[in-house]
Amino acid sequence: MARKNIFRSVMQTEPTGTDASAPAETVTRRFGAAKSLSASIDELARQAAQQLDGEAVVELDPADLDVSFVADRLPQADDQEYLELLTAIRERGQDSPILVRPHPQDNGRYMIVFGHRRVRVAQELGIKVKAVIKPLADLEHILSQGQENSARANLSFIERVLFAARLEALQFDREAIQAALSVDYQTLSKMLTIPRAIPEDMLMAIGPAKGIGRDRWLELRKLIEMPGKADAARELIASAPFKEAQSSDRFEQLYAYLKGSRQKRPVTKADSRSGATWVATDKSVNVVIRQNSKTATLAMSAANGHRFAQWISRNLDTLYASFKDDEK
Repeated sequence: MARKNIFRSVMQTEPTGTDASAPAETVTRRFGAAKSLSASIDELARQAAQQLDGEAVVELDPADLDVSFVADRLPQADDQEYLELLTAIRERGQDSPILVRPHPQDNGRYMIVFGHRRVRVAQELGIKVKAVIKPLADLEHILSQGQENSARANLSFIERVLFAARLEALQFDREAIQAALSVDYQTLSKMLTIPRAIPEDMLMAIGPAKGIGRDRWLELRKLIEMPGKADAARELIASAPFKEAQSSDRFEQLYAYLKGSRQKRPVTKADSRSGATWVATDKSVNVVIRQNSKTATLAMSAANGHRFAQWISRNLDTLYASFKDDEK
């Protein structure tokens, strides 16, 4: 099934049946004030889901393009999807054009609405990028950018969350943000609780965390909100094992570390069921110790948890002999 193209009538230079001389910025600034707003945004969203078929495609120098005024991706050191796109364009050329608008402040330049990675590929290969140029107001811009991302379904959950938070910071109202992300009010409200609890620099340190969905992020938010957890999180984020891990693994490290570090007292009868925690000085091993009157268990996590558990299993004889010596 062909992917929907997001532009046909939304990008007409003069809207039909309206005063073409009325400033587009006025509409954008007031879009939250009138009762007809919801219908207007719904109509723009429907238009933003239409096809680019028949639109003129031009070739532009990447040096003449500036990024969107709102970012929608997090940097990633080893971006496999980008490498696949680079290979595809090198071998077959660019299949689909990007969308740009005339730059609102810099005459003669263009602002990218979507297609940032294709522009990056063109820069790397030293070629021009195929593009469609349309004059857009800011509201049309963010609807088109957001719905293109939804159609491609290749943004991670936290990238969508940060996109929504940045739109809110730019004072777009909830209905516009919902339309841009294709989510309902309740979902958006839950999404926006995450960057309010977890500072953006911490989210940037974790990265896009592909494959980590809403429920896990909401659980991490609850952990961060607990007393002392934000400071503990920053300690882990500053460690070398965290920095060297892949983005999704960084999320898992932080989640396991915060989840397992609730108790740091020696185990007593009162807290033996909830468990005690030991954390290596370099934060690469996290051990949760649980015991009752009959059994005792060790659960190991973080970067070196699995390998440390294997080492213990190989050295049980030596460890037990050391234990017996201490008992004498």
